[in-house]
Amino acid sequence: MANPNEHEPQGTHQSKKAAASGWIGSALEYYDFFIYATAASLIFPQIFFPAGNPKLAIIASLATYGVGYVARPIGAFVLGHMGDTHGRKQVLLICMFLMGFSTVAVGLLPTYSQVGLLAPVLLVILRLVQGFAVAGEISGASSMILEHAPFGRRGFFASFTLQGVQAGQILAAAVFLPLAHYMPEDAFNSWGWRIPFLLSFLVIVAGYIIRREVAETPAFTEEGKQGEVPKSPIVMAFQDSWQDMLRVICMALMNVIPVVATVFGAAYAVQSAYGIGFAKDVYLWIPVLGNILAVIVIPFVGNLSDKIGRKPPIIVGALLSGLLSFAYLYAISIRNVPLAIVISLLMWGVVYQGYNATFPSFYPELFRTRSRVSAMAISQNLGTTVTAMLPALFAAVAPPGSDNIWFTVGAITFGVTVLAAIACASARETYRIHMNDLGNADAVPVPKPDYERMRAQTVAQGQLAKA
Repeated sequence: MANPNEHEPQGTHQSKKAAASGWIGSALEYYDFFIYATAASLIFPQIFFPAGNPKLAIIASLATYGVGYVARPIGAFVLGHMGDTHGRKQVLLICMFLMGFSTVAVGLLPTYSQVGLLAPVLLVILRLVQGFAVAGEISGASSMILEHAPFGRRGFFASFTLQGVQAGQILAAAVFLPLAHYMPEDAFNSWGWRIPFLLSFLVIVAGYIIRREVAETPAFTEEGKQGEVPKSPIVMAFQDSWQDMLRVICMALMNVIPVVATVFGAAYAVQSAYGIGFAKDVYLWIPVLGNILAVIVIPFVGNLSDKIGRKPPIIVGALLSGLLSFAYLYAISIRNVPLAIVISLLMWGVVYQGYNATFPSFYPELFRTRSRVSAMAISQNLGTTVTAMLPALFAAVAPPGSDNIWFTVGAITFGVTVLAAIACASARETYRIHMNDLGNADAVPVPKPDYERMRAQTVAQGQLAKA
């Protein structure tokens, strides 16, 4: 058998430190991203926009939330380039500081009554910075963890990136919801809403301390020593990997499931125009409970993908969650609150994690080291940006008062998940390919018996290190 050292980068692999760094960074980025989303719904219409037209204020406030998605593809190009030319560690520190300080700045903004139109202008600028910064986080963190992880354990360690994302959303709800519930409304509207934004500063400090301790990945360092760091990784990504980038764009459309669960589903259930009449406070618990479930499920799915491959969890997760969207929307249409909540948690909190826990290892494994961050960032963010437009599409094709809303929206959702499953099925399997061979269409996977033996050794070494 060939010496595996020829196919794995040599150097210090800091698997646990890299996973902790990815986790804390993703938690911070998505805490920031989601406290903004909550505030845009609850408070920003009243304090950053003219009081004369409340409907216009709500639309304008939600539009500032959408602006964050517009900035993502731009951030993907710039930060992806930086991650492939200057290193994973540097780009992750930049992402964290950009996101953290722009979020703290939102908490310090003057209101419309204080400075007039300058208030919403500053809000939009800071939201653009947030969207720009978040575009490099998942691709940079996934690449860093993957390149530090031992062979046979890449799926498990990379899944912590997404566990951090879900934890950040739980943290956002845990900070925001009690403040909104227990503070007097006047106090919350005048200064209480600023607290979750200013608390970001504490997470920046914690994130910097952890990220500073992680060395650059052996794979990137090796590329630099061999003089193979490209001047234009974006051009190289499109030349070498455009087909896999197209596959990732299609697979990233799986974001339709959280969109259906928490955006369109929530509007369908609680907005008076649809006439269903679910209580808003009940519905706020769906994202919280869904994320708690996801945090528990993700490492198990990541570990499973190291045993059976990346493609089975993604394909099964895509098709089953797409089918469950019919049941979820139907449960809302018949006004069955407990059934809607249970199916939502099953669809999003459990089944969808087959995709969500696996893509942080699968996507970067499809690309070469020298263009990995660029290729993943650009393609994943393009796919996710498309899904940000889906709530508007759903509302257009299934407006209030139309027949069979549950079936129409479910059919579109299932169609999108089928497309994602087909894209995944057409890709090559990557879990048994050595690090230095990733992104090479002709790479030969390690034979399954040898892979299982090597993986068992890695797991045993990890357990010995714990003892």
